[in-house]
Amino acid sequence: MALLYNLLNVSVFSYPLFFCYQLWYALSKTLAEDAAWNFTKKKGIDMVTINPSMVIGPLLQPMLNTSAAAILNLINGSQTFPNSTLGWVNVKDVANAHIQAFEIPSANGRYCLVESVAHYSELVKILQEQFPAFHLPEKSADDKPFMPTYQVSKERTKSLGLEFIPLKQSIKKTVESLKEKKLFT
Repeated sequence: MALLYNLLNVSVFSYPLFFCYQLWYALSKTLAEDAAWNFTKKKGIDMVTINPSMVIGPLLQPMLNTSAAAILNLINGSQTFPNSTLGWVNVKDVANAHIQAFEIPSANGRYCLVESVAHYSELVKILQEQFPAFHLPEKSADDKPFMPTYQVSKERTKSLGLEFIPLKQSIKKTVESLKEKKLFT
């Protein structure tokens, strides 16, 4: 995917053309949010949306979610890692953003929550540093050049007073939680 800009903001994630790469789940979320915005505008209701990227960190629920599954797949014997670049954020930051959006009267509009954008190869590198005994994938699932990384603006999230938990810490807490929940051995 060619990016026109290296720094993305919340408006990019509302643009349906952004989803021409068949990201149907993301498109459905965008269209549902658009419908909610239209409804609240017609009814005169204030609305704030919190749009997190891949949410990792300690699991509250006993079952696996999609974001934690991405980490589990890397540590559970996969031979390759996806050639993909995604945004990552800690679940505690997402919870805090919801609280702040409710409690801060000036909070409005959309908030895109991304602590870091990283290619899966970077996740593997972090996992190898933190858990050297793990057998991790050493190559990408395809032979294409790695998908580029980008940045997501944190300008709006600053108004909520968020200080993001670093990706390395979030990955460590995710793995510890997966072990605690006995989702891998």
